[in-house]
Amino acid sequence: MRYLHTMVRVRNLDESLAFYCNKLGLYESHRMDSESGRFTLVYLYAPLDAKQAQATQSPLLELTYNWDAENLTGGRNFGHLAFEVDNIYEVCRKLMDAGVVINRPPRDGHMAFVRSPDAISIELLQKGGALEPIEPWLSMGNTGVW
Repeated sequence: MRYLHTMVRVRNLDESLAFYCNKLGLYESHRMDSESGRFTLVYLYAPLDAKQAQATQSPLLELTYNWDAENLTGGRNFGHLAFEVDNIYEVCRKLMDAGVVINRPPRDGHMAFVRSPDAISIELLQKGGALEPIEPWLSMGNTGVW
């Protein structure tokens, strides 16, 4: 068995790509438009997965955009995506500077949560164990849900 991808349904493809690529730092692997099915699939990979993603088309995040408007609810019911990061404080600062709300700040130097434009929870985990807890993260409270 081999892990292939996780699918997330999105309301606005441009907004979602801006979040996942420009803010979170993922890259587009490939995309497919289906005229008959009226949808677009866009596959993304994390920077350290580039070689494997290009060779095997996995592990990937699949963004599914249905061309006909639909009301997407229950993003929290999906669970979450998780990404390991080299420096959780730097990543969270970069995301905040880009206008992303840090729902669960990395107070412990180990874990943070943000949400995509479609309310998908994204967990960020510090590579190699927790960093020393520091401000402003240490005293920052939670915002919303994740």
